[in-house]
Amino acid sequence: MIKVPIGMYIPGHSFIHALDPRVKLMIIVLVSILLFSINSPFILGLIIVLILVGYLVARVPFRALRTIAMPIMLISIFTLLANTIAWGGVEPDITVSGLGISYPGALRGLYFMLRLLALVSATTLIALTTSPVSLTDAITSILSPLRVLHVPVDDIALVFSIALRFIPTIADEAERIVLAQTARGAQFTTGSILTKVKAWIPVLVPLLVQLFRRADNLALAMESRCYTGEGRTRLRELKWHLRDTLALGAALVLCIVAWVLSTRGMI
Repeated sequence: MIKVPIGMYIPGHSFIHALDPRVKLMIIVLVSILLFSINSPFILGLIIVLILVGYLVARVPFRALRTIAMPIMLISIFTLLANTIAWGGVEPDITVSGLGISYPGALRGLYFMLRLLALVSATTLIALTTSPVSLTDAITSILSPLRVLHVPVDDIALVFSIALRFIPTIADEAERIVLAQTARGAQFTTGSILTKVKAWIPVLVPLLVQLFRRADNLALAMESRCYTGEGRTRLRELKWHLRDTLALGAALVLCIVAWVLSTRGMI
């Protein structure tokens, strides 16, 4: 099975790949606002289904989503447990091993967990179907009006682009260090929690050293090329097409309709 590194752009010719990156970012913003402003399980389930359909349309392997979702699951499970346990004067519905469990709290935690996973899944789909350069150009284009306020838009976009570029690089570097330490007898999956934490120290130290070394080399390379961030040109200019207008319009209408129906308690 081919592994999909975290943050890796997967080229393709699907409808989602062809959309303007500015449209993708706007849709993500709309979905984020909708996810955290509604309380309808039906709409939440519909959003999750649409995201999964997006993965099928883009022909992105679901193992890429699993790679991203695993770290988020730890936060989600903690949130679920924190809401499930009855404390702070909340009357428990049932007691298990001395711990009070609240059914409304469990539902609230489950709903928040699904919200978080849906947002991460949608963001991951955009990252996997859009090249880092295109995302950088999209951010620069969207933030361009802030130049009037002397905001360093190009520098912000550059930092974002470098961060996206180095996510898969850091993941690969960490994997190589883990394999090297495993070959030397390190155990990352056995023993107590304290033992596992100690086993990761020989991984984190060389990883941080490599990160600082790469950052220093990048700074030297940019300085030697006299980079200033001003007057940059682009190899490919972003072009807005009819499909972009239709996609953004459809997303906007669906989000407004879903929000109105949810706030009025109709679904």
